[in-house]
Amino acid sequence: MIDLTGKVVLLTGASSGIGFETARSLGRSGAHVIAHYSSHRAGAVEATAEIPEDHKLLLQADFTQAESARSLWNEGLAWRNKIDVVVCNAAVMPQSAIGGSDQDWNQAWSEALEINVVQPAHLIREAVNFYVENQGGILIAISSWAAQRGASNANLMAYSASKAALAAMVKTVARAHAKDDVLVYLVAPGVVRTEMSMASARNQGGEEAVTATLAMGEWVPPSEIADLVTYLSSGVCRHLTGATLDVNGATYVR
Repeated sequence: MIDLTGKVVLLTGASSGIGFETARSLGRSGAHVIAHYSSHRAGAVEATAEIPEDHKLLLQADFTQAESARSLWNEGLAWRNKIDVVVCNAAVMPQSAIGGSDQDWNQAWSEALEINVVQPAHLIREAVNFYVENQGGILIAISSWAAQRGASNANLMAYSASKAALAAMVKTVARAHAKDDVLVYLVAPGVVRTEMSMASARNQGGEEAVTATLAMGEWVPPSEIADLVTYLSSGVCRHLTGATLDVNGATYVR
């Protein structure tokens, strides 16, 4: 069991999928959890149900809005006057066919870039500036194997591009601020059993068709990503900073 007693962790997208399980894992490890959600408050409430009231703070922020990430940081920071770990998990996976309408195409790219790149970038910037002035901290970003290999679903071009952009920023932060004791980790899952992945699978022949392409013949449980994030939040493996951790059951080995 990783002991995160005394650490304050800001987790975006805590109401479902990987974020839901991560909130639970962080809570079990004793962290003070700032659980962000966009519209599904009930999911965030359920995810943090086992965390003591004085160890959790639920904050709403709509990442389609320009200043939402900065407001989230400021509200979270005011709670305990520190944030030791930021986990950038919140993301959308809009689908748009390259041969589809201009409206669908434009909307998919706008949503993917704003929610998956621009707002996380603002949040990371706030965190880095704080960490540089306060003897370091930890950043963890949830990317995707689509950032390295491209998406197998051709309708996810905007999503894969957005995850690649986030990965590039995080790696740059790692190199630029290693001497400031800013530890940065990038987690790149494969096919994780979430609602977003299920929606994508429907455009690829269904769950069985997707499963047949996986080396282990099974999807990654969200809890495995969550436990990895909890481990990284401890900072015990400092020289892993800058690394990309692939979690895909050997389907994509590099």
